Amino acid sequence: MTWNKGPLLGFDTETTGVDVAHDRIVTAALVRRDAEGTTVRTWLIDPGVPIPEAASAIHGISTEHAREHGVDPAGALTEIADAIARAMRDGVPVVAYNASFDLCLLEAELERHHLPTVSERLGGALVPVIDPLVLDRAEDRYRKGKRKLVDLCGVYQVVDTGHLHTADVDVVATLDVLERIVDRFPHLGELPLAALHDYQVTAHRAWAEAFNAWRTEKGFEGEGAVTAWPVPMTRMAPPIHRAPPVGTPVQDTLIA
Repeated sequence: MTWNKGPLLGFDTETTGVDVAHDRIVTAALVRRDAEGTTVRTWLIDPGVPIPEAASAIHGISTEHAREHGVDPAGALTEIADAIARAMRDGVPVVAYNASFDLCLLEAELERHHLPTVSERLGGALVPVIDPLVLDRAEDRYRKGKRKLVDLCGVYQVVDTGHLHTADVDVVATLDVLERIVDRFPHLGELPLAALHDYQVTAHRAWAEAFNAWRTEKGFEGEGAVTAWPVPMTRMAPPIHRAPPVGTPVQDTLIA
């Protein structure tokens, strides 16, 4: 039996913005899919900072709603990190669309709240991770058009069963897209998980280096794509009392 038959643990977040060092998790979902079916667990978190209106417009969670109904970040982050670490210890791959964003943000949030990171809980790297975005870029690199989650749902004919930009719906769509990718490129399903993880590390680096070279050629300034995947070896999270900078752009979770 190949890995794509499960179990798989899908992960997604909705946030206050797209800066993994400063922004906060507002909602999160873990979706386990195996031979027995699909199990969904979600969290609504009070991030402790105002949620920008532009972010609320995407995921529908206002500052007032999060403050009234959200749980304490530390407890939720611990539950999420424990579940992800447990899955990885058991060899269950964690599936996330643009995994670097969600995993880096989770690690930064854990550091911010003085909690052990997932890598610290594992005593090593976050493995195995599967990212449909990385696989799609690698397997169909010359296809024109955007590669947001909604776009890949169209490319791979995944029917939307809910409102994208809610964490649990995005995770289910991500798992469905992954299944269709493996159907179209069956050699991926035949790879051992360790080899598949390494394949994505190499594929992401190649994409990031090409993207950064294109940026340089076009004269764009600012930081380009990070070449490490899924999580850089070192990150710095700000102290818990620091709020996101005013005007931070919102997360587009169809990318993240």
